[in-house]
Amino acid sequence: MLKVEQLSVHYGGIHALQGIGLEVPDGAIVSLIGANGAGKSTALRSIVGLVKPSGGSISWNGERLTGLATKDIVSRGVCLVPEGRHVFPNLTVDENLTLGAYSRRDRAGIAADREKVFGFFPRLEERAKQKAGTLSGGEQQMLAVGRALMTRPKILMMDEPSLGLAPLVVKMIFGIVRAINQEGVTVLLIEQNARAALEIADHAYVLETGRITLQGSGKELLAHDGVRRAYLGEADPVA
Repeated sequence: MLKVEQLSVHYGGIHALQGIGLEVPDGAIVSLIGANGAGKSTALRSIVGLVKPSGGSISWNGERLTGLATKDIVSRGVCLVPEGRHVFPNLTVDENLTLGAYSRRDRAGIAADREKVFGFFPRLEERAKQKAGTLSGGEQQMLAVGRALMTRPKILMMDEPSLGLAPLVVKMIFGIVRAINQEGVTVLLIEQNARAALEIADHAYVLETGRITLQGSGKELLAHDGVRRAYLGEADPVA
């Protein structure tokens, strides 16, 4: 289980996260929704060690992660697919996937995982020798997810995986998230497409201006009037 307790982050005088707490049980899909600037990306970047918290603690299966280097956090099976994909544009698809496994030495396992990635994303196999910078946005997102899977994560954190993608590609990406979870990978998902995120979530949190204001099952939040108004674009029913 990933456990975040009283996590605070400051950017100068800005209190970006104000003592938030959340839990991600093993094998679950947990979604974190909220408006732009609410602190969602800061939360994920703190978990993986890219942002230094000013208070609180983060633990994974009972082991404290707070203060560890990012590479050591990743080696424990905690991996982030960042917003904006951040693939290596001048390297091929295959080279990007190889870099995802940079800390591993199990050649047979790496080869098997590459084939698994190609099973999830056949288009990547077709473009294995193509430079990542020439791929479409959807293909780059597939590659970013595939590269993360090459670390053999126990928990996969995803920051806005549908951002800027066509609806059909978004549907495919969320289908892959479900499939990855069914393979036994825990998922923590940040997503502006709140409906899609809540539809696949076992549990979800709402983050507003640095504070958790609501939590519940995905179904409960889909039915919540405040969530429907603020994040699903639905007006109150006419009396």
